[in-house]
Amino acid sequence: MRHLPAVDLWVIAAYLTAIVGIGLWFARRRGDSEEYMAAHRSLPGWAIGLSMFGSYVSSISFLANPGKAYAANWNPLVFSLATPIAAAIAVKWFVPFYRRTGEISAYEHLERRFGPWARTYAVGCFLLTQMARTGTVVYLLSLAVAPLTGWKVESTILLTGALMTFYTLAGGIKAVVWTGVLQSIVLVAGPIICIIALLTQTPGGLGEIVRVGAQEQKFSLGEFGLSLTKPTFWVVFIYGLVINIGNFGVDQSYIQRYITARDDHEAAKSVWMTAFLYLPVAAVFFFIGTSLFVFYRARPELLGAGVAADQVFPHFIATQLPVGMAGLVVAAIFAASMDSNLNSMATLTLCDLYQRYLRPNASERESLRVLYAATFVWGALGTGVALAMTRAASALDVWWEMAGVFSGGVVGLFLLGLLSRRASNVGAAAAVTAGVLLILWMTLSPKEVWPSQWSAFRNPLHGFMTIVAGTFVILIAGFVLSLLSPRRASEATAGKFDA
Repeated sequence: MRHLPAVDLWVIAAYLTAIVGIGLWFARRRGDSEEYMAAHRSLPGWAIGLSMFGSYVSSISFLANPGKAYAANWNPLVFSLATPIAAAIAVKWFVPFYRRTGEISAYEHLERRFGPWARTYAVGCFLLTQMARTGTVVYLLSLAVAPLTGWKVESTILLTGALMTFYTLAGGIKAVVWTGVLQSIVLVAGPIICIIALLTQTPGGLGEIVRVGAQEQKFSLGEFGLSLTKPTFWVVFIYGLVINIGNFGVDQSYIQRYITARDDHEAAKSVWMTAFLYLPVAAVFFFIGTSLFVFYRARPELLGAGVAADQVFPHFIATQLPVGMAGLVVAAIFAASMDSNLNSMATLTLCDLYQRYLRPNASERESLRVLYAATFVWGALGTGVALAMTRAASALDVWWEMAGVFSGGVVGLFLLGLLSRRASNVGAAAAVTAGVLLILWMTLSPKEVWPSQWSAFRNPLHGFMTIVAGTFVILIAGFVLSLLSPRRASEATAGKFDA
């Protein structure tokens, strides 16, 4: 794959400089810890919505989804169809609840409801999952960008990790939100450029893309049968609904952003904007994949042999886009990868770990120091995970799966507290244990590590059903166990999710 010309590299450099500039701008005025974590709840809903939308579109979706549509069809898009439903649930219950509590941490209320174990469990799962996610996203970015720019994979990882950590550390949540606005604008501009290039360069244009795509069933959303062993429409939809409810309802990085809104109306607006931007933009990525299939089918000599499906899009960027435009698209890939959850990780470190267990009465100056130090440490650890992936991707894939196993219980735990006033501490703990064990079995049993003599006990369901089944088991087990076990008076009056 040929490298991008100097003009494109300058475009990329200009975008990265702008990211640094935003961090420096908000670093001019050092506020207190409340401003660093929640911007004194003063931000407009449209900016928060754009920022959260940028979180939804990572390098995984930017690069993987066109590859999926190129190789198969639009079945994964069904995940996005569930987003507006999850947004409606969030606006009705989650947004009013979190904004009414006045707490910045999304998990502090779990301690009042179920005890310290629930709060610490949720925080630990979030931190582990986000560290794995940061490493994965930055690693995938470097794999795609390094061949285009001529930079080494390790250098790209270090540059991305350093810039992401710097602007978050310097500017706090305001830098995260306003950088997200810039990132979202670039994110939308990049795919539009690619669509225009594909429509103008494909023989027959839009009509031919639609004709061939329909003929080859490239626009298919999957089978509509009731099988749970394949990624049917309904399996992907239910999976998407559970994940998106988790994003808006228990993910600190999203909750903390709509907490920064100046009022409830603006917070609700941010959630709706996220949902209704994500769905069409996700469709654009799949349309790019289908268009690439038609384009290279008509012009196979431009692709050559041995190019994997997930490398077709980067190949097109490098070889078919005009000078300057390719740089903007690569900047969009950076934008999809540099959305920072480090501020939310630092917030939990201060509120749920440091102040909860070490220094409950930490001074304002001490709290800010902890926030700065935690942002730096989590940024370094995420970058370290990405670097480790260059040498031991398979081992870290296992870690990513294990993070998913344990975090899979958080959604069920939250919904149990929301839906059942009778749920007890003991019942909730037992239900989460049962749910995590089920998720562990469903994750590991289809793999080679599962003993051959236990082959009859392999999970027959599709992988998307793992978190769905785990969530429902926690709900059902929590209801049943709480009915069977008597509650103490302290549990009967524990904080409830009166959303």
